[in-house]
Amino acid sequence: MLPKMMQSLVLPAVQAKASRRQVLLGAFAAGTGLAIGFRLLPASTALAAETAAGDSGAHAFSPYLTIDGDGKVTVLSSQFEMGQGSYNGLATLVVEELDADWSTIEVQGMAGNLKAYGNVAFGGAIQGTGGSTSMVTSWERYRQAGAAARAMLVSAAAAEWGVPAAEITVENGILTHASGKSGGFGLFAAKAATLPAPTDVTLKQPGEWKLIGKPGQKRFDSARKANGTEQYTIDVKLPGMLTAVMIHPPLFGAKVKSFDATAARAVKGVVDVVETPRGVAVVADHMWAAIKGREAVTVEWDDTAAEKRGTPELMAMYRDLATKPPAAIARKDGDVDAGFSSAAKVIDASFEFPYLSHSAMEPLNAVARKNEDGTLEIWGGHQFPDVYQALTSQIVGITPDQVHLHVMKTGGSFGRRAVFDGDVVVEAVYVAKAIGYRAPVKVQWTREDDMRAGRYRPAYVHTLKAGIDGDGKLVAWQNHVVGQSIMAKTMFDGMVKNGVDPTSVEGANNLPYAIANQTVGLTTTDVGVPVLWWRSVGSTHTAFAAEVFMDEVAEAAGKDPVEFRLSMLEPGSRHAVVLKLAAEKAEWTKPLAEGRFRGVAVAESFGTVVAQIAEVSTDGKGGIKVERVVAAVDCGLAVNPDQVRAQVEGGIGFGLGAILGEEITLTDGQVDQSNFDAYTPLRIDAMPVVEVHILASANAPSGIGEPGVPPIGPAVANAIYKALGKRIRVMPFAKTLSA
Repeated sequence: MLPKMMQSLVLPAVQAKASRRQVLLGAFAAGTGLAIGFRLLPASTALAAETAAGDSGAHAFSPYLTIDGDGKVTVLSSQFEMGQGSYNGLATLVVEELDADWSTIEVQGMAGNLKAYGNVAFGGAIQGTGGSTSMVTSWERYRQAGAAARAMLVSAAAAEWGVPAAEITVENGILTHASGKSGGFGLFAAKAATLPAPTDVTLKQPGEWKLIGKPGQKRFDSARKANGTEQYTIDVKLPGMLTAVMIHPPLFGAKVKSFDATAARAVKGVVDVVETPRGVAVVADHMWAAIKGREAVTVEWDDTAAEKRGTPELMAMYRDLATKPPAAIARKDGDVDAGFSSAAKVIDASFEFPYLSHSAMEPLNAVARKNEDGTLEIWGGHQFPDVYQALTSQIVGITPDQVHLHVMKTGGSFGRRAVFDGDVVVEAVYVAKAIGYRAPVKVQWTREDDMRAGRYRPAYVHTLKAGIDGDGKLVAWQNHVVGQSIMAKTMFDGMVKNGVDPTSVEGANNLPYAIANQTVGLTTTDVGVPVLWWRSVGSTHTAFAAEVFMDEVAEAAGKDPVEFRLSMLEPGSRHAVVLKLAAEKAEWTKPLAEGRFRGVAVAESFGTVVAQIAEVSTDGKGGIKVERVVAAVDCGLAVNPDQVRAQVEGGIGFGLGAILGEEITLTDGQVDQSNFDAYTPLRIDAMPVVEVHILASANAPSGIGEPGVPPIGPAVANAIYKALGKRIRVMPFAKTLSA
């Protein structure tokens, strides 16, 4: 259970726009340098005053950047880096306003100060990285911090040189005056720290930007990743550290009844075998000994409360529920019954989606150490740091502020490390506690642990029905979604309103098309398989069902798929613009070479609209290959255009692998897959050529880490129909293509 402090955290809206804030700037000395930061305060003057009055001294400002006496600039990131480029994006914002030298930049993950690091897109209620919100929450405050630091350095130099501040220029970390005087940031950092922070700063206008929105910018961390020197949790080595592997229950919900570790303790290098609330841990001097020791342990499980149903039983239940009236209504426009009664033609379809694994490159891990002063240190991929502090402090019996989190860079997450119960983080603390905190402990999962003891994108069934009139106009639309809730019975339970988990229906209940009569219903199932958000969350299945069915409706209406969609979109809307752009760049109306076929889809997720046109080829024997994907993206202002392209390209590969061959299945409650021999992400030879066209925008940045995923599945499915005449209704595609 979460402490009451954490139980009360309810996000106002995962995709909420950042509200207007007052900015409170502050600075203080940090050794021989300068630390600069600010807090975003609610616009309410009374609340702002109350909040400010409660703070004093340096604790009033957790810095967003520091400048050392040697000129090194460290950007202190509220966002977690898992390969999506958030560190580079935040650094770009700071470097742009600070006019720093990229070679002096470092980025460090931070945690432990909710007032400073609370995610603006989450209402500031929690520090977290997710929902493609890194730029949304950082756009204003990191530019403000860079601009404030620049102003203070200029003031310090002006005082030192006895010249007007307005006559000083800053470029690449050097302050210069026409008199010939110049100096680097480090020369003035200490002096700047003694000056009052500006109460307001003027940010650069777009015409002044040298980095923001400009292509060709290299990521500052590329070299470290290329040469293998980047440090991840798996690389952490502390003096005297032990390594532990877990024995998790083979059935979800089972508990340890008893275990025999006699043989395991005889394995050279095994130090201890201990029970935790999450299973049995084998603790050893190194990973190999821990694994060999695990193989020698026998465990008897109590599976009284375990989930024992397999995929066939679960999907049969889902199909049956999908034919019945939904338990809750997520959207209701007009009179659907009347719309269907007036329709000249009615069509229907059902779609099935399996459980999916996140399968991040770096399996889950964490390191825990309790110090002599009673504090606890944890190294790991801390995607929800406030949650982990609260949970682990409760385990140890200390206060959350006594838990220091080392926010490590991580080899992927895709939502997997944003867990409600702490997962591997609490496992590390439980194991450390079980051995009396006598040594630091790293708990390292294997790929098999990740696959079989993980959390999954929920399985779903959709049933859709559409009615078109005699002119081919879509007059009625109905979608019934059946599946597990990600948020129910978690710290986010308060977001489930009237029986509707918004993550189950997002992408379905906000279709952009003008359909006078439509309903979206939801039936939430009670299944013991642990589920979690997966890259692009609800839109992973809702966009597929909606956009594939939309193509079928267009065919029934005798309309071109692109024109049919455009006829229901407001001219000039974001959806219409990106759809037209994708169609133009893909030469939609131009005939393809023999054996080539196109499909289209458009979807909005996390404030970003993406249209994709997929081009597939067939070998004449029922086999297909995705040859080319043209994507058009409206993500607001693209801070790093090359990074935006990379995220869309990666999203296409990620989503394509899922729809072609990935699935987690269960037999009598136990996961069948254990590694990439049976669970098959996209192979490199199946990756298509991808073209990404970014719409120019003056709007603030929206999400980009996830929105590239939803359209690829339906775009490819629609192309396959044209190629083979087969409608893809059951995921993954391999099931249909091999039939």
